[in-house]
Amino acid sequence: MKSRIEKLKDTNLLAKLPFYLFILFIAWFIFALLIWPNVNVLIDIFWVDGQISLSAFNRLASSNRAIRAILNSFLLAFTLTITVNIVGTFIVLVTEYFEVKGAKFLRIGFMSTLVFSGMVLNNGYLYVYGQNGVMTNLFLNVFPDMNTGWFTGYPAVLFVMTFACTTNHMLFFRNGVKGLDNNTIEAAKNLGSSQWQVLKDVVFPTLFPIILTLVIMSFQLGLGAMAAPIMVGGRFETISPLILSFTQRPSSRDLAALLSIILGIAQIILLIVMTRNEKKGNYMSISKTKTRVTKQKIENKTANIIVHVLSYMLFFVYTIPLILVVLFSFMNLQGISTTTLSLEYFTLENYASILSNNNNYGPLLTSAIYSGGAAVLAVVFMIMIARIVMKYKNNKLAEWTEYLFYIPWLLPGLMLALGLIISYGAPSPLLFNNSVIGSVWILPLVYLIMMLPSTLRYIKGAYYSFDNNLEDASRILGSSPLRTFVRIIIPALLPTALALVALNFNNFLADYDLSAFLYHPAYPTIGITIRQNADAANNVNAAAVNLVYSVIIMAVSSIMFYVVYGRGSKMGEKKSGIKKSKRRIKAPVIVTGLGDTGVDDPATGENA
Repeated sequence: MKSRIEKLKDTNLLAKLPFYLFILFIAWFIFALLIWPNVNVLIDIFWVDGQISLSAFNRLASSNRAIRAILNSFLLAFTLTITVNIVGTFIVLVTEYFEVKGAKFLRIGFMSTLVFSGMVLNNGYLYVYGQNGVMTNLFLNVFPDMNTGWFTGYPAVLFVMTFACTTNHMLFFRNGVKGLDNNTIEAAKNLGSSQWQVLKDVVFPTLFPIILTLVIMSFQLGLGAMAAPIMVGGRFETISPLILSFTQRPSSRDLAALLSIILGIAQIILLIVMTRNEKKGNYMSISKTKTRVTKQKIENKTANIIVHVLSYMLFFVYTIPLILVVLFSFMNLQGISTTTLSLEYFTLENYASILSNNNNYGPLLTSAIYSGGAAVLAVVFMIMIARIVMKYKNNKLAEWTEYLFYIPWLLPGLMLALGLIISYGAPSPLLFNNSVIGSVWILPLVYLIMMLPSTLRYIKGAYYSFDNNLEDASRILGSSPLRTFVRIIIPALLPTALALVALNFNNFLADYDLSAFLYHPAYPTIGITIRQNADAANNVNAAAVNLVYSVIIMAVSSIMFYVVYGRGSKMGEKKSGIKKSKRRIKAPVIVTGLGDTGVDDPATGENA
């Protein structure tokens, strides 16, 4: 009898062995890849020659270049907060709140930054407004003496980022406007309020939590800007490009670490402000029968004309770079060099050259493998983590495990990249005697790490919408925990999981910021290649390659968004085993590391 009990214990131990091994892996992952690199950044700054030192602060304070970069970053952040929120609020109101002719058409243009973004967008603006740009050549016909290098510096960075960063408004603020209660608006109008008073006293106060979140997000994007200052900034240098420059010189790595700490502190402060805002009360409709908002006609004729003119001017600004990039990608080298659109110059050779030449399609394939592999692994990993967190809700260790996976939200990705370089520049036992220097796997690993916080949050939200009765029924019928997890829980999470894979893939496909720190010289990513080809010293072939890259990336991004938000998402519902309902499951939106805006339910994407 005793031997049978011992055998039973041994069997239970063997059954739980994979779980214990997974717990050990989690502990190693958190310490080696999330905690130790960031601690090493602090050590690199404050621990010199075996003692505490503040020399890095003195060196930073005496560096005019560093001080200027810090001031430039904060200047850009403050001004971007104003311009982005003015433009973003305007484009949402004219497409969702006011009655404007061609609103659906305008919406397509304003949402183009969903697929035309990052290095692709910067390269597009440079091709249109740069020294040899299409619009610059048109302006030369009118103003022959104008400076061809006019599109550079702070104004150019502010212009590009103003229109690039309104994506958040078209996602979050648009959802908020569509969720307004029409009864409240009509009640205010019946009490004699003008359209401006309704906006000021009803609409904006109701949407204030979203507006404040967008203000904070805009500030954070400006503070950590990297692609735009590098592409069109010229002498206007900000913190992130300077960190990259200092990192490439071992003697200046402590300055790079200190600058990354400044970015990290700023980001933590922004996160605290936003979290406190979420806890405060806000205006809301108390109507028992909430109705969908109907578009308001602009009563003042002059204001109506001005709004329409401004709407289509902005549409022109948003779409011209995208349209010209697509059209010129089909022009031959002569058409591209002379910026001439003509059927005479039409060719498919640019695409044939990219898709048939390994040197040309290699960077695109590398980026796809890196971002795709990281996206799949991040979702699988976080499904298992979320399972543990939800199963042991009252366990402090599980709770702290969840918090530790949010570290990449608190600190900028550049700080993590720098921490990995400092920590594992030489073979380390923590990485099983491997080094990140010259390694191929470090970049997709960092992609994965940066995907974890938002992925965990949305997967956890999907768990909340899961019916626990299904899991209980499975166990009653004799299914093991593993079988229940595979056959019941995973299919229910599948729509959200597929959406997160697609969106994570999209967000990192054309990455430049992290690639600039960690890419392998033999395997450059698409972001690195676009940046190198955008150099004015390169020939027309490089410009043609960039145009084709841009179109291919936009096409891939469009397909991904169709899978997530279009009819393609029905496939996920069918595979999940959930009965079709009138309310279609939608994907969450991953835009920033600052957290949820409180607009959407993370599991469904619907308004809360």
